[in-house]
Amino acid sequence: MIHYRIGDATEPIKRPAVLPHCCNDAAGWGRGYVVALSAKYPEPEQAYRKWFRDGEYEGLGKPELGKCQIVQVKPDIWVANIIGQHGIQWMGKVPPVRYPAIEQGLKIADQFAIKNGASLHSPRIGCVLAGGVWIEIETIILRSVTVDAYVYTLPNQVWKWKDAYENPDEGWKGNPIVPMDGK
Repeated sequence: MIHYRIGDATEPIKRPAVLPHCCNDAAGWGRGYVVALSAKYPEPEQAYRKWFRDGEYEGLGKPELGKCQIVQVKPDIWVANIIGQHGIQWMGKVPPVRYPAIEQGLKIADQFAIKNGASLHSPRIGCVLAGGVWIEIETIILRSVTVDAYVYTLPNQVWKWKDAYENPDEGWKGNPIVPMDGK
């Protein structure tokens, strides 16, 4: 089941928690969600960079599409670095997102979550820098994830999405969010 929340995906509302997010296969780290992630938890970036530098990480083999590197950042929080994006640039009209790779990585994160009694907490994985379409990712989550999945939207981005949030009043702080079309 997907729970839509207004908030920060680096601050899971329920623990234990696995924080899956989409990484690229070009060793690039430094834009989007990973900026906030690295500011709070430096270990996932360090592990990702080591994986690319060494070509191997704790038995995972080389970093490639569909792989999922799970890094513990607190006793009850892990980050799942899912390689679900090919490169960092669009190739003509083709975005870098690779849906089968995200699905494969989410299945690995889900199995890890099951073993650890955890739920998944993420931003709109693969839908901003990677260029994915949310309805595709949502379908993948519903098909592939068996634990509760919490999808977070930052308060200043709620207008972009048409979801029914479980906490519609959180994060507003008297500063209403107005859609671009003014409605």
